[in-house]
Amino acid sequence: MDGRKRQNIKIGMFVEIIQKPHQRSGELTKGAVAKILTKSIQHPYGIKVQLESGLVGRVKNIIN
Repeated sequence: MDGRKRQNIKIGMFVEIIQKPHQRSGELTKGAVAKILTKSIQHPYGIKVQLESGLVGRVKNIIN
């Protein structure tokens, strides 16, 4: 599924995010979504979320 569309992301889903400091390296972090921070229906770089661990980043992959 596409991590750039808000409708595809639900609280509790497992996703891979990219944090702001890791944008150059492309290092991804896995976790469960606690909050959806982006208000618009889509975003070209991915919807910004906060994971249950407290980390914030943009969704790159949705893990089924």
